[in-house]
Amino acid sequence: MILFGWRETLRRLPALLFGLYIFGAGIAVMVEAGLGLGPWDVFHQGVSRLTGMTIGRIINITGFVVLLGFIPLREKLGLGTILNTIIIGVSADLTSDLLPTLESMPIRVLAMASGPALIALGSGFYIGAGLGPGPRDGIMTGLAKRGIDVWKARFGIEFVVLLAGLAMGGSIGVGTVWFTLGIGPMVQFFLKRLAIDQR
Repeated sequence: MILFGWRETLRRLPALLFGLYIFGAGIAVMVEAGLGLGPWDVFHQGVSRLTGMTIGRIINITGFVVLLGFIPLREKLGLGTILNTIIIGVSADLTSDLLPTLESMPIRVLAMASGPALIALGSGFYIGAGLGPGPRDGIMTGLAKRGIDVWKARFGIEFVVLLAGLAMGGSIGVGTVWFTLGIGPMVQFFLKRLAIDQR
């Protein structure tokens, strides 16, 4: 497990919690826009539609299942890893409950465009807190440590979950394209500015 002293952990915790909440809110905004989701959320939405459970609950369950992959990969858990599996799904459901129905197409487009930006902002805060990767990112970095290029691991996993999500009724659209093209550069932008130093 990735550990800091308790004082340093407390210093980093607000950024972690804020980032995870904003991440979940970004997912909810994209879901409500109804113009397509990122690959993992296509999967989450598909399972949600198949089971009748909320998308936030599916995010939580999927996170805990993915954590099992840390065992054979010998990936380290952190406080951020554990809180990721809980807070993002809760945030997605809470934010979805608070959002009004988005009927106007310009508003839906604005929501679709802002969703990945919120997710990237949240990523900058929670990754920058340095308290452990999310479950899905941990699997990708774990595979990378075993000789698989990160981009190949990411593409392979996200392609599989995207197809599975589509098969279960998840939605793709222009939002999926925007998420896929924009999330990497936006996360990099925010992470450079929000990462907490090691002092």
